[in-house]
Amino acid sequence: MSERITRHRLQVAADLDRFINEQALPGTGVDESAFWAGVDALFHDLTPKNRQLLEERDTLQEKLDAWHRENPGPVSDMPAYRSFLKEAGYLVDAPNSVKATTANVDREVATQAGPQLVVPVSNARYALNAANARWGSLYDALYGTDAISEEDGAEKGTSFNPKRGEKVIAYARGVLDRAAPLATGSHRDAVKYTIRDGHLVVSLEGGRETGLKDSGKLIGFNGDASAPESILLANNGLHLEIQTMPTTRSVRPTRRTSKT
Repeated sequence: MSERITRHRLQVAADLDRFINEQALPGTGVDESAFWAGVDALFHDLTPKNRQLLEERDTLQEKLDAWHRENPGPVSDMPAYRSFLKEAGYLVDAPNSVKATTANVDREVATQAGPQLVVPVSNARYALNAANARWGSLYDALYGTDAISEEDGAEKGTSFNPKRGEKVIAYARGVLDRAAPLATGSHRDAVKYTIRDGHLVVSLEGGRETGLKDSGKLIGFNGDASAPESILLANNGLHLEIQTMPTTRSVRPTRRTSKT
């Protein structure tokens, strides 16, 4: 049996205890003693309720098993079966109206759109796919769908079509204009993005510089401020990431540089 650490009324595996105290909590602002006190209270509050629910599930299962033993094969009298299910408590009448209230719900759950793919965290590849379920390349999405017209030589084809790529870039920059408009000018004319004094600075064709109309839409960036690798913007609780690449590269890789 693995070593156990006493935390209030709980016996915690030593490995889990070290992970929480040494890796999970540092930097969160949550006090170690307060965390374990909260976990202890949570377990002792919910465990009896969960136990009661599990007992109720077992009772329902016993009733269902008994009915099907007495009535083997496909259900021949559905009204009678529904009546049994209601009497057993498995089915209940739909309420006339439903109102749910919550408090202290994390922003990631209440207002911020996130991955909807549910997977076991024991499989790293599945977990990564879930995290990326709602995070993909806007360029790739536009290039492969009919959101971009195939007129004027912009067919999808079997290899990269520069004319279609230009349409994709123009469309994506239009998305930026709508989601994170500039104080003056357009993202369509942007030639460089930098960070200066915590603000996004956009260099436009012709040597002009501008910034975001709403500076609060800038969430952060990766890389050097003078040449960030990526810039994270927000609009209506959703995030857009502009990924930049050296100008020495061809146009084709930029299909993968805009995400939403």
